[in-house]
Amino acid sequence: MPDPAILERLLRGPTCLFDGVCNLCNGSVRFILATEADHEILFTAIQSPLGRAVLEAIGMPHLTNSFVYIDDGVVFLRSVAAFRLARRLRAPWSWLKLFGLLPARLTDWLYDRLADNRYRLFGKRDLCLMPLPSQSRRFLS
Repeated sequence: MPDPAILERLLRGPTCLFDGVCNLCNGSVRFILATEADHEILFTAIQSPLGRAVLEAIGMPHLTNSFVYIDDGVVFLRSVAAFRLARRLRAPWSWLKLFGLLPARLTDWLYDRLADNRYRLFGKRDLCLMPLPSQSRRFLS
């Protein structure tokens, strides 16, 4: 059982749950780390015990094929999560949030096509992303 204080912190956000073995997802995390404006987002792999505990706490224990972003205690999924997280990036990357004005039905459909093919297109790794020592406080497992 994860530390309740850490779990509560992750459920408050900003928190990013990502597929720790997906090359695309790991690349996205590295991109977020490089372009984030305030360096506050916490990260955990969906496959980790803590990631599974977060999914259980938000009532989505079987969710494995989605990007999850939690901000101010609100859970965002798929493309909506990506556009919400974009608000925390430095310009011009923060402008990606404008894609959130498109219908979620369309952007989620595009997201799902990419998510369904991410391993085939970008590959898969055996181990989760290892953060740099300066970033390790932001990666919880």
